[in-house]
Amino acid sequence: MNIDIIKQLLIDALGDCEVFVEGEGNHLTVTAIGEVFEGKRSVQRQQHVYAILKDYIAEGTIHAVNMKTYTPSEWQAV
Repeated sequence: MNIDIIKQLLIDALGDCEVFVEGEGNHLTVTAIGEVFEGKRSVQRQQHVYAILKDYIAEGTIHAVNMKTYTPSEWQAV
């Protein structure tokens, strides 16, 4: 699995988001910051990102995803 490809896939699909992807093997940690998450509950945010990665998850390229999603104002508070 190429982390740069996954990162670019997320950037392309999420629009104006800042995305960080780390991983080892087929386990990923994704941090995404963007307005796209404004007004969405945590589970809705995760569903949005999982929908982008679903093909990689289904084929087993990605086994597990640890996800952190923030709006820009939430990220500033971290």
